[in-house]
Amino acid sequence: MYPIAASYRPPNRDNGAMHTADTPDQHWMRHALAAAREAAAAGEVPVGAVLVRQGELLAVAGNAPITLHDPTAHAEVRVLRAAAQRLQNYRLGGTTLYVTLEPCAMCAAALLHARVERVVFGAWDPRAGAVGSRLNLFQLPGQHHPIDFIGGVLADDCGAMLNAFFAARRNVPNA
Repeated sequence: MYPIAASYRPPNRDNGAMHTADTPDQHWMRHALAAAREAAAAGEVPVGAVLVRQGELLAVAGNAPITLHDPTAHAEVRVLRAAAQRLQNYRLGGTTLYVTLEPCAMCAAALLHARVERVVFGAWDPRAGAVGSRLNLFQLPGQHHPIDFIGGVLADDCGAMLNAFFAARRNVPNA
């Protein structure tokens, strides 16, 4: 099942509306969005991530630094930890990480060390993004295991969730 979030359920796309078929990147990003919604429901910044290898979901997680009292409990790091435990290997070659927000420097470095092959993210993070917005750790000279990446997949959905979360926080006294 899902190593981290036992309550996680894949996104329900059967809402009666007509839609075109998702690309694989959109499909997995919708799973990451579902994990982000769970994080938001727990009072966390709504960021979700999934790690996939050859079409198999290895791990899923949402942000949890507040809940776990752990500044490293970003969705990306939690997914890497769960997948490494599941596979009994810290090297996660051949995997793709889907995350709703551009990784920060901590997460980008962890992805490099884990040897993730590809990263797909939704919303760009102009304040702390480390895969192109503020800096790009994936393209520094001398990388032994470069990571391919693409940003902007379902960016409107990912960004809207983040914007709504922070707008609600700004409107709550003493939040």
